[in-house]
Amino acid sequence: MLSTALLTRYLIVTSHLLGDTMPQMGVIRALLVLNGETQMSKRLSMAEAIARYVPDGTSVALGLALESLIPFAAGHEIIRQHRRDLTLIGPISDILFDQLIGAGCVSTIQAAWVGNVSEGLGHCYRRAVERSYPHAITVEEYSNHTIALALLAGSIGSPYIPTQTLLGSDIPRQNPNLRVTSSPLDDMPTLLVPALRPDVTIIHVQRSDEEGNAHAWGNLGICASAFLAAQNVIVVTEELVSRTTILSDPNRMLGPSYKVCAVVHEPGGAHPSPVQGHTNRDHAFYHEYHQHTRTPEGFQQWLTRWVLNIPNRATYLAHLGEDRVRALRLKEHHYAAPVDYGY
Repeated sequence: MLSTALLTRYLIVTSHLLGDTMPQMGVIRALLVLNGETQMSKRLSMAEAIARYVPDGTSVALGLALESLIPFAAGHEIIRQHRRDLTLIGPISDILFDQLIGAGCVSTIQAAWVGNVSEGLGHCYRRAVERSYPHAITVEEYSNHTIALALLAGSIGSPYIPTQTLLGSDIPRQNPNLRVTSSPLDDMPTLLVPALRPDVTIIHVQRSDEEGNAHAWGNLGICASAFLAAQNVIVVTEELVSRTTILSDPNRMLGPSYKVCAVVHEPGGAHPSPVQGHTNRDHAFYHEYHQHTRTPEGFQQWLTRWVLNIPNRATYLAHLGEDRVRALRLKEHHYAAPVDYGY
């Protein structure tokens, strides 16, 4: 074992040399944990995590697995705490973005699409863009591929990633952050996609320990890149498990726990989106949301019923009803074959 003093000195020097893409103390704590000298619980309630790590003006990456593992419980807590001037980052963002826009929390969207995947464009998003209601928002358009490249650049510490995608489309003209230049290799037109580094990424996973070592499986989209690109990560988990369980299958980990600032145990926190191995997608809920939010008054009624009058996720699930919750549970299990990490 290395001494605590030696580890600390090494990490401070290294972080200065590398430009310190993460908080120094977070790195120090991570290696001390790996060195067996300390273990830290980062467990917080959802209200505590949002109050502490999502202040006004924050850039937040959400919904990064596309249609699955969307952290609705976290988004609803953001609304209840009346956060303002947020920048939302994501790929084809489902109705959580629409809800945050309708609640007045958002000033900027950096995404490929905002809407209701099974129904069409989000009504709140359209009202904000077309009528500045409840207020105007700035939309910086990306494709799914270029939002992935932007977060990948942020995750590896690159200022940008060059590509030839989107050339000939209107997106580079709409988004001034995307720059068309000539390649130094062959003088061909090339698009530079600048890095995105969210202040906080919120990830919903199947299981995590209290330090933030988390397992996720199924369709993960761009979760790993957003995890590594962020300054802080809030992990919302269906199950809270031991570190031994996590270490038994390290390849399922999304990223290092030193990036994690909070772990929230919130079963059902991704409803109505699906969680592989836990719950199915609530298709009817998406349809009902789309119908109820066609008008500002309808959205406000929906928001009051499902968010503002609901103090926490347990109350939300009770409001949803045991029959509906039961109907969304797995009908059958499909287990993966075991793997051997022996040597």
